[in-house]
Amino acid sequence: MSKYRKFLLATGLQLMAVVSFAQTNVNSLRFSTVANQIRMTFDVSSSPSHRVFVLDNPARLVIDIKDAYLGHPINQPSLSHPLFSRIRAATKNESDLRVVVDLKQAISAKNFSLSSSNSDNHRLIVDLRDKNIESFAKIKDHKPVDKPLVNNRHVDKLVSGRLTTANLTESKHTASASMESKALAKKAKDVVIAVDAGHGGDDPGARGPNGTVEKKVTFAIANKLAALINAQSGMKAVLVRKGDYYVGLRNRMQIARAAKADLFISIHADAYRDADVKGASVYTLSRNGASSEAARWLADSENAVDLIGGVSLDDKEDVLKTVLLDLSQSATQEASVNVAGHVLKNFEDICELHKGSVQKAGFMVLKSPDIPSILVETAFISNPLEERNLQSSAYQSKVANAIFKGVRNYFKQAVPVDSRIAALY
Repeated sequence: MSKYRKFLLATGLQLMAVVSFAQTNVNSLRFSTVANQIRMTFDVSSSPSHRVFVLDNPARLVIDIKDAYLGHPINQPSLSHPLFSRIRAATKNESDLRVVVDLKQAISAKNFSLSSSNSDNHRLIVDLRDKNIESFAKIKDHKPVDKPLVNNRHVDKLVSGRLTTANLTESKHTASASMESKALAKKAKDVVIAVDAGHGGDDPGARGPNGTVEKKVTFAIANKLAALINAQSGMKAVLVRKGDYYVGLRNRMQIARAAKADLFISIHADAYRDADVKGASVYTLSRNGASSEAARWLADSENAVDLIGGVSLDDKEDVLKTVLLDLSQSATQEASVNVAGHVLKNFEDICELHKGSVQKAGFMVLKSPDIPSILVETAFISNPLEERNLQSSAYQSKVANAIFKGVRNYFKQAVPVDSRIAALY
């Protein structure tokens, strides 16, 4: 069970002891620069507890927001911003949100003062004021370096002590700290991605006009995708089927769960009676599909225990059971749509899209309440041109790479806190 999933469980259980509980939703971020003051304004759903501090080597501003989550992808500063280079965010300590701002120059208490305010229930404001009004002009603008998370090996460490309005706590990274970071990375787990090649064995799937069968195409793409994932530091692929045999749809979900997968990707090749229809599409679970599966899980006590990490629900009210499952499904569906959007965007570079937005359907393999899941229709095997493409190893590699890039971009935004990616970030 992922850290995020454990957090959802903890949230649901707290409902028994308190009247209401809600995490702060961080909706958006705005930047403004006036004279010698730089301001970050977070739009939030409630007034959150927080703290801010700076780190050096490299220079970073860190904002920890208690009991919060990122509702939308965070806005990036412009290339010409006088101080900010790039902004990233991740879950910390299961329930908190950490925002890290990469800086274009080191800052210290000698030349900057730092303050923050969350008195307004709808805003969290962080101000950086330059004590030397001339110094902004000396900052050399440069383009932010957009590298995969795993290439940035600096670990943000918590700084003990209290940060006051005009005081910046600085952290000095030493050789021992570097060794500690490497040790932390070794202990952390890989992000596990279950790769499901559709059909197999007695179920060939769709068949193209020239005889190409879907099960062979999906298996080839799945293996290429798995190779890309396994070559990425901090990631691990698990093939749901490793040969030409059939795996039941619910068994595919169970294989992913047994592998403690953080993401499930099912690969298919669509077909239609009109041979002119073409293009790729990406699906997540529909609301109706989620509702029907929720009823099934609630009726199965073993499933319910498995879902929430072994905590028995036998002595819990039906309403609480429903709330726990709803929390789990809502977070899973939100993550599924997020990663599906990243994957779909990368398909735009290699082929025509059948549907320009993420689609929803009740596919059985998407119904895991606790694992974000997407189904990729790579092309229409019933279209002669797309059938030829799907037969090509080079094109299969393009498809696998498009999916991989989407997955990697998703995990840049949503870094599992207990993963090697988070430790190396």
